[in-house]
Order: sequence, then C-alpha cells, then structure tokens
Amino acid sequence: KEHPPLEINSRVSLKIGDSTEHGTVIFCDVLPGKENFGYFVGVDMDNPLGNWDGRYNGKQLCSFASVESTVLVHINDIIPESTAQEQKHLKLGFDSGSDSEKSLSNPSKTKAKVGEDPAKSLVDASVGFNCSSPPMRPPPLTSLSNENRFHSLPFNLTKKTGTDGSIGHSPLSLSVQSVVGDLSNGGIPDGPIVSVPTKSPHGLEVGSLAEVKENPPFYGVIRWIGQPPGVNEILAGLELEDEYAGCTDGTFKGTRYFTCAPKKALFVKLKSCRPDSRFASLHHPSNQIERCNSIAFGGYLSEVVEVNTPPKMGKEGLEIMAGKKKGIQGHYNSCYLDSTLFCLFSFSSVLDTVLLRPREKNDVEYYTETQDLLRTEIVNPLRIYGYVCATKIMKLRRILEKVEAASGFTSEEKDPEEFLNILFHHILRVDPLLKIRSAGQKVQDCYFYQIFMDKNDKVGVPTIQQLLEWSFINSSLKFAEAPSCLIIQMPRFGKDFKMFNKIFPTLELDITDLLEDTPRGCRICRGLAVYECKECYDDTDITPGKIKQFCKVCNTQVHLHPNRQGHKYSKLSVPKELPESAWRQTGVPRQKMELFAVLCIETSHYVAFVKYGTEDSAWLFFDSMADRDGGQNGFNIPQVTSCPEVGEYLKMSPEQLHTMDPKNIHGFARRLLCDAYMCMYQSTTMSLYK
Repeated sequence: KEHPPLEINSRVSLKIGDSTEHGTVIFCDVLPGKENFGYFVGVDMDNPLGNWDGRYNGKQLCSFASVESTVLVHINDIIPESTAQEQKHLKLGFDSGSDSEKSLSNPSKTKAKVGEDPAKSLVDASVGFNCSSPPMRPPPLTSLSNENRFHSLPFNLTKKTGTDGSIGHSPLSLSVQSVVGDLSNGGIPDGPIVSVPTKSPHGLEVGSLAEVKENPPFYGVIRWIGQPPGVNEILAGLELEDEYAGCTDGTFKGTRYFTCAPKKALFVKLKSCRPDSRFASLHHPSNQIERCNSIAFGGYLSEVVEVNTPPKMGKEGLEIMAGKKKGIQGHYNSCYLDSTLFCLFSFSSVLDTVLLRPREKNDVEYYTETQDLLRTEIVNPLRIYGYVCATKIMKLRRILEKVEAASGFTSEEKDPEEFLNILFHHILRVDPLLKIRSAGQKVQDCYFYQIFMDKNDKVGVPTIQQLLEWSFINSSLKFAEAPSCLIIQMPRFGKDFKMFNKIFPTLELDITDLLEDTPRGCRICRGLAVYECKECYDDTDITPGKIKQFCKVCNTQVHLHPNRQGHKYSKLSVPKELPESAWRQTGVPRQKMELFAVLCIETSHYVAFVKYGTEDSAWLFFDSMADRDGGQNGFNIPQVTSCPEVGEYLKMSPEQLHTMDPKNIHGFARRLLCDAYMCMYQSTTMSLYK
C-alpha cells in the first residue's frame, strides 16, 4: 500500500467560514467503500471545532479523534504548512518567546517517516534519556497493521544521532522538555510555585481519571494542577497506573508537588489531558460508583490483612485508631454502612464468628467472597492499621446488590437495619442474634430490636433500660434465650423524627427480668418470684419504673389493695432444680450486658461512638466523612476523635440531663445523647457459648 500524501503529525490549515484554522494531521487514508474519492484527512484542530469521532459507517478509523476538536475533510480542502510554521505551531510545544523554543524540535533533524511504526519510537530511547524524558513503554508484541499504521498522534517524533553514532528517537513532545521548554538558557525567570484550582476544558480536576494521548495512551489520576516556577502553562501532575522509565515519584525539576510510587509521576500540560476513555460514563458528575476504584483512590488505599486480628483495647487501641484519615473512608452515601461496621468490629469481637464460619452447602455462591472481603480487607486492616479505604466498602456494596431483594446499595442513602438484614440474613446466613417470644407464641428470630411505644410525656430523659422494659411489657415479650449481642433501635416517628430529645444510654443493661424460664427475684422480699403483673408496672407505690414480679405471698398481699384487685397477673416459668430457700440465701443471679457502641444520626448522616476501654472516659467518635480533599472528584477523609467528655455526662443522672439545654452540652456528647439511633450491647459471658 502506497504512503498517503500527508504525513501523520504534519501541520496543516484549512478554511472554515471566513477564517483560516490550523491543526495537526492524525489520519490520512481512503474511506472504506469510497476508495475512488481519494484521500480524506482527519485533523486535530488547535481550536475546539470538531465534528468527527474517528468512525466512518460504524467502523473505527482513528482511535485518537475527538468530536470536540477533530474534523474529517477531503485532502483537496487541506493547505499544508511550511516546515517553519510546523515547528512554530507544534500541538504540544511550549511557546516561551525565547530561544528555548528551539530545543523542542531542531529543524535540521530528519522527521520520522510516515511508514515507520510509531509505537517503536516509545521504546528506542536516545542516549542520555533521563528524568526529563518521556516514559518508556514495553515494545508491542506485534507491529501495527497496515490498516492503522498511519493513524498516529499529534506529536512530533524526530530522530537524533546518539554519541555512539546510532539513530535513536528524541523525546516526545509530551515529555518534561516539551511541557516547559529548556529553561537552562534563561528563558523565563523563576517565580513562586502556583497551585491552580482550575479545571481543563474537559472538566478535569484533581482526582479525575485522565489519559494522555499516546500510542498506546498513558492512563492515570490527576494528583496536582498548577504552574511551576518559570512556566506560563497550566500543568497537570498525573500518577500513572504503571511504572515508566523517565517518570518521578511526584517531583518536577527538583520540586515535590505530590507523592506517589517511584516512576509513576508524569507532568504534562493540562490541556493535553482528556478524560479516561475507558470509563466514559465516569465523567458525568453523578456517577461516583465506577470512580471508586483502586486507580482513582490510589492515594487512599488500605492494606489487606490475612491474619485474624482481635481488637486492640485501651491505650494501644487508641493509638492505632485515633486521628485523621482513620476509621472507614466514606464515599457516595456510604455513612450508614461505614458507621455500622465501625461500631460492630472496631473494638468488639462479639460477632467475630461471622468472619470465620466455613462455607456450607446452602450458602450463596458469593459467601466466601463476602466473608473474605469483610475479614481480610475491612475488619483485620481496621484493627491493625486503624484505616479502611472506600474502595473496599464499595466492593461490599456491590455484593449487597447481588441479592434479589436489595437495590441501591451502591448509591442510595440506606439505613443500618437494611444493611444488617441483607448482609446477615441473605448473604452470610448468620444465626439470629435475638430469639423473642410474644405471650407464649412461637419464637421470633431477628438481628436487632426496634423499640415501639407510645410517647410518654411524663419522662424527661428515658434510659435505654426503661425504654426496653416499657416496650417488652407493653408487647408481652420475653427473650427466649439470653443474647450475646443486643442491638436496640431507638423509638422514632420515622427516621427523621425523634420521640425524645435526649436518651440516656445505659452503660450496663440488666435483662434478667426480660428472660423467660429464668429465676427472678421478688420485687418486695427478693425471694423467688412466681408471678408477674403487667398492670402493676406503672404503680408508683411499688418500686416505680421496674418490672413487677412477686413471690406467692407478696403477690397475694399486693393485690389485696382495692386499686389492684382487678389486675390480671400471670404465672412465671421458673426452674425446679433448686428450692426457693436456696434463692433466698444466695440471691437471684443477674444477666447483664455492657454498652460497646452507639450509632447516631443527624440530618441523614450517620456517625458512631465506640467504647475502647474500661475507663469511663474511654470513648471515641467516628465520622467517615469528617473532611474533604478536593471537589466533585475529590475524596472524603474519615476521622476518629477521642471524646473523654462523654464519660462525664454519662455519670450524670437522667434528671440532671433533663434540665440541660442541648446547646450547652459540650464536645461530641450532645450527639451521643440527642441523636442516638442504635445502641449496641454485648455479653462477654454469653459470647463464649455462641
């Protein structure tokens, strides 16, 4: 096949309306089916005057065309420019107005032949190739086909003779040399470094996935945009996906602009960057799902830890977990999931059996994938390094959406109970955490308990103990088994309307009187109770605010009162192994659970409080979106903060808290007391058996 009359990369001009526009040839060939019409030329215009996407009749003819700046015209409409003009208007050249321009392309050097494989010029480096030279790429496995060997790039490829007499290729115009010119001869004086928070014509900014047109293209993430000293162009610093000789670790001419792995930082003109064509859908502002990947989040990635790791408690746990860029990184409405996972696993091992159960025959096909992700990429790294990036959470969110009953987990605002139900019930098939019976009916299995009750205006600041007992009494409920983990959802009128302005999170929850088939003490004489009276619950004359259970004698005496004679009390199921006298001597053992985390919500944003030690002040506050780095394509920065003031408020009585204006509650304690959504309790004793 004969060579086309115009060389790829040659400069041309053409008449558009009354004006003459300039551009660079990126395609010159006949069109399929119209060979008799002669050659057509694809021109990458200097100005945004494009109308061609590189296709003709559905066939891709040129991979580097852009509808924003490429036109396809007949060769008769093209006016070739002189060699001098070509050097002056190099597409990516640096026009400094000084002698430095000459260093970009020496007119005396021979231009690369059109028939030459353009990919090879990226492999054969010239002698003295250094950090200012373009990245080297591995050689292609095969040469370009005849069909597209002439469809190259708007870069000036020139040959130069090495010191050993060999012929090599000079740096491409996307190299550092071409971006800033050779400033060693004076050119532009040095000045202060300018960081420019601007976008490219394509809407690129820091954090954007971008590509630099090459053959093949360079792909990476924009980490910095600005003007280095002595440069009158806006540059972009990219962290490339792969290592290339000639790239740095984030420095440019001796100055550091960002930090990345060695041989991955490339600095080019911002206008030379385009959105990553592999992820075309990402460039719509609303698409943050596909953007959450290891490429875009390269500077925020977290570790994978295979070794099963128990939580670190006390001072050691505080040192690991507290600080900025700690906890679980939030992204795109993920706070419900971030905060729930942080509550459950950061300082508690009560649910660690979920991470270890071997796969069974009836498990879903992605059971192992989910379990391994939770264990090695979320829980273990969180406990060892105190940080998990958003890409790991997005993996989990994608898995959640595989469940037929689930949708919107990768993008929509969800509630913790939705997440727990899909993860525990549909994917991991976790044994129900709670077994609850209603008035002698069949046992109901569940993972958390939602408190339902009528608003009680007589109570200023209720405790979790009171709320749970009220709810159980009014619904005639009992725990069929003592739970090892109890997750209680606070009473609300919907997600956004709180029933109480403040709720006091009981630090030690006594569930003894809420268990069936468990010995309970008489409320009056402390003997073994055999009756319970629901209607006596609100009687202020008998231990107000407590569940009323009585031994046989006390029950008779209590209900002799005229106001109680109509009460309907029920008989309790009690153990028969020991006589009542034994219980009178030793007392009834109490079943208690300790508070280990509180999940809070305010204006649809979830945050978490966790207890990291035994001291009253050992509280941490977690927000997965505490800060922000960048704009639309930026990143949330999670933060874990010590909040010892919480312990001081939890020493107060509910009556004291009731008199306090929420505005006067200091630090993070206000959010704990006023915005509680779920309170999580554990029994270290029962967890040994479950």
